[in-house]
Amino acid sequence: MELKEMRKLLGLSQAAFGEKYNIPVRTIQDWESGRRQAPVYVLELLERAVIEDSKAEVN
Repeated sequence: MELKEMRKLLGLSQAAFGEKYNIPVRTIQDWESGRRQAPVYVLELLERAVIEDSKAEVN
């Protein structure tokens, strides 16, 4: 799952997503725009966290 998809799944802005997962907004902007690539392991960990958080919001 792409970072932007994860962020949209939770309905968060870049700033809110960064605050929730302790990632600088500039880094999120760079990853989403393609200026820099997020490490695969980071995306995998974020995806797990986002899925868990989205389940928690439903319950």
